Amino acid sequence: MSNDPLVVFTPSGKRGRFPVGTPVLTAARQLGVDLDSVCGGRGICSKCQITPGYGEFSKHGVTVHADALSAWNAVEARYDEKRGLKPGRRLGCQAQILRDVVIDVPPESQVHKQVVRKAASARVIEMDPATKLYFVEVEEPDMHEPTGDMERLARALRREWDIPEIRADLSLLAKLQPVLRKGRFQVTVALHRDHAGDPAQVLEIWPGLHEGGLYGLAIDLGSTTIAAHLTDLETGEVKASSGIMNPQIRFGEDLMSRVSYAMMNPGGNKEMTAAVRDAINTLAAEIAKEAAIDAALIVETVIVCNPVMHHLLLGIDPVELGQAPFALALSSSLALDARQLDLAAINPRARVYILPCVAGHVGADCAAVALSEEPGKSEDLVLIIDVGTNAEILLGDKSRVLACSSPTGPAFEGAQISSGQRAAPGAIEAIRIDPVTKEPRFRVIGCELWSDEAGFAEATEASGITGICGSGIIEAVAELRMAGLLDESGLLGSAEATGTARMIPEGRTHAYLIHDGSATGGPVITVTQGDIRAIQLAKSALYAGARLLMDERGVDNVDRVVLAGAFGAHISPLHAMVLGMIPDVPLERVTSAGNAAGTGARIALCNVAARREIERVVGEITKVETAIEPRFQEHFVAANAIPHKTDPFAELAKIVTLPSPNFNTHGDGSDGGRRKRRRG
Repeated sequence: MSNDPLVVFTPSGKRGRFPVGTPVLTAARQLGVDLDSVCGGRGICSKCQITPGYGEFSKHGVTVHADALSAWNAVEARYDEKRGLKPGRRLGCQAQILRDVVIDVPPESQVHKQVVRKAASARVIEMDPATKLYFVEVEEPDMHEPTGDMERLARALRREWDIPEIRADLSLLAKLQPVLRKGRFQVTVALHRDHAGDPAQVLEIWPGLHEGGLYGLAIDLGSTTIAAHLTDLETGEVKASSGIMNPQIRFGEDLMSRVSYAMMNPGGNKEMTAAVRDAINTLAAEIAKEAAIDAALIVETVIVCNPVMHHLLLGIDPVELGQAPFALALSSSLALDARQLDLAAINPRARVYILPCVAGHVGADCAAVALSEEPGKSEDLVLIIDVGTNAEILLGDKSRVLACSSPTGPAFEGAQISSGQRAAPGAIEAIRIDPVTKEPRFRVIGCELWSDEAGFAEATEASGITGICGSGIIEAVAELRMAGLLDESGLLGSAEATGTARMIPEGRTHAYLIHDGSATGGPVITVTQGDIRAIQLAKSALYAGARLLMDERGVDNVDRVVLAGAFGAHISPLHAMVLGMIPDVPLERVTSAGNAAGTGARIALCNVAARREIERVVGEITKVETAIEPRFQEHFVAANAIPHKTDPFAELAKIVTLPSPNFNTHGDGSDGGRRKRRRG
């Protein structure tokens, strides 16, 4: 094994060993990492900015020391002096690799910009937000009846709007008098009333009649992506939706990796808290700019997130969530000032509402899905799966609702896959394999044409064909199974066993060749045996979690399945069923809810009564803890087969006939059918 330093790039997960002194940009190019550069490595363009991570990264098996990269050099110092570098950033063309290191490539340094597919779903919401506008005429001051301006504003609101009591912080009081006088004692105030009976809080004040609108942010803080919907608090209209990668990925792609980072690196939790708060500020500023509104008009934010993200956002060490009994510091809903979360990009007096968490591994995002999809009001038994790095699952009807989380990991999102990448232009998102010729055809993000259609090469010239994203790898594995190139156990066959030269040897196993772009300097995109195993582990965890909830209800079948989450919206129900990700139901009973967590956040933003409702509902949900449930392992093992070892998947069999190859010719199947069984 080479003693050269190991370099791990996030968020791609690509890794390799390089001689001491190799520039980070060179390593990135050799590994096919999406790191921009247009100046030829002269430190002029700044496109190749990277962020090294330091400390112990148990997920990657790497401890990164302070001297992992070469010292700051004159080129970087000159660039920082002239144009500025964010704290912790380095130029990839200048920083040289000296020891093992984990390097994050931020979104602005990526050539192919991440597609954060979390658009707002169309939804009719009854408008009754916690923050509203009120126009009032305030009595002018009178020397004979001395009262303060604040007291006379309160009196006007009580007289004209029946608002019994108000309060305001010092920053609002400081601007009260000039605004009153500029408006000739006619003003518009933004009042926040979260709980009935509490004093209304004055968040903002404008002279005269304010017609510039009032806005809120509904934020779905995921472990991989952060999505926000800028919403008009008067009409409910979504003015803009945007998303960015969660920068915490550089500390670990899955939740337990981040908990581990916090455990092993003193102050690690504070690093992750600062990173995610900074990202939310960046996202808020960008979305306000996109909608062409003043960010100071954003006076309220609702945030939904899983428990680890919840604690890290709040500045709470998540260490207790990494071990039984998975205790939350706080499970109830939370109302805060934006300044308490360092959210400086919006109105300084803005309010933040965070939905309640369901359990130690079932968070406020699951509560938001429950608010959006209302399984407790369903006449039939519905299974709702929010597919992500940490899948959250609800099963219920009018009689009872159950919930659990399942540690699927990042494979479904293209991470830990040999040719995998996040969803971005050029990534293969759909694939079909001809069952006779075994030849593939595929479609990439950013192009509606299939690869065998005229004009495809020209249409993808700008983006290239760069890798395969989550929806693409799910379809690829399912298509390999339907084409007879992959057996039930998940073993890929050899070229001889399958009759296609696209099965290429890779050590003692095989890989299926989807695309070879090496002739023009592009990547060779394959599905390897390791990729199959990663997908098997992820889908088995997902199925096992759903099966545990079905056991708790005493049923072997559900009536319908809803795939939630931005990723769930892009999964083909047929391919998910062939893979065995979800229980067997008639295909027409599998639907997508889009970004249901984001929709739930919007409902809570636009309707204050919905907050009380979800607080009540969460208290009635039965939690099932997969981490300590002995049947989870049993279900997990059975679900390793594709689609399943013991479940006949009778509904699937009505529409798809799966071939029955067996490429395990010598006991463990590790050679994919190349070696013959040895005689005893």
